[in-house]
Amino acid sequence: MTGERTKRFPLGLADLVREPRRRDTRPGEARASLAGAGTGGPSKAGVGSLAKPGAKVSTNAGNPAVAKANASTPFKASPAKPVNAKPVSAKPANSIKPAHPAGNAAAPRAAMPGGASVPRAAAAVTGAPAVALNGAHALTSERVRERMVERLRANGIADARVLQALAAVPRHMFIDPGLATQAYEDAALPIGHHQTISKPSVVARMLELAGAGRVLERVLEIGTGCGYQAAVLSQIARDVYSIERIKPLYERAKTNLRPLRIPNIRLHYGDGRLGLPSAAPFDAIVIAAAGFDVPQALLEQLAIGGRLVAPVAVSGTQSAAGEAAQVLTLVERTGPAQWRESRLDRVFFVPLKSGVI
Repeated sequence: MTGERTKRFPLGLADLVREPRRRDTRPGEARASLAGAGTGGPSKAGVGSLAKPGAKVSTNAGNPAVAKANASTPFKASPAKPVNAKPVSAKPANSIKPAHPAGNAAAPRAAMPGGASVPRAAAAVTGAPAVALNGAHALTSERVRERMVERLRANGIADARVLQALAAVPRHMFIDPGLATQAYEDAALPIGHHQTISKPSVVARMLELAGAGRVLERVLEIGTGCGYQAAVLSQIARDVYSIERIKPLYERAKTNLRPLRIPNIRLHYGDGRLGLPSAAPFDAIVIAAAGFDVPQALLEQLAIGGRLVAPVAVSGTQSAAGEAAQVLTLVERTGPAQWRESRLDRVFFVPLKSGVI
């Protein structure tokens, strides 16, 4: 296959099919080799945004076309005409290396709900089902994400691990193709089912508060949404558990995360207000939807010394949208029956609801 065709039809490593050796190939004639080139890449009861600019946050709704692409049969590369030239190979457009405290070798193999397991992280991320190939190179450029990270740093985010994680995760893989050009703006974008993907600044702020410079072993996320925040969390925590109550978003998060081959994320379909007692205690809990209080079940599942970050609606107050004002709240567990609460930034998240749909 020629170099031009390679650029037009980038393939993942799993898509390559070895072709049988042709008997009529004359000595000295080289075949053009094809390397995979892919675009690099909670349910959130709701994902939020800092209320300062007034933008609403949403969880990102995946793209059904993604699942179809992942389930398709391997693409067979048609034989290229013999040419007396060096083989042409396409380098992966982007790669993602999980920054687990114990390194990739020590990272556990994650089991996806429904019996499917996520393979260990590959050296390169292949496949960007949610983004048109035309703008793939621009969108997956590390420089684009670096500029986003520089803006976050300038706005006060200081945790190097959080900034590095945001620089590593391809946000464009978690949003709809029509919004791909806005992927690295500090904006909350719709993902369907009245949910949004949070602004990068909100994700950074919440994870910085949750981590506080500590080594995180187990982290629980309430509201998977499109899976973006879980992917970022996977870069700074050894094990990430994420719960989504909206079944279509849960499925789309699995589809979005699959090409990244992240080994330490475990997705669960269920009621986030109940948490995940079987995996507790957690060093940190991040809630991506706002309730009038923090569910007691989640407070009990927080390890002593652990930190919980959540938007909390304040009774008797009203935002510009006519709803109860929300405040980003940090809860620290200081003892078996003791918690300390700190109220921080004004934010806006979708409501935290019970049950599954």
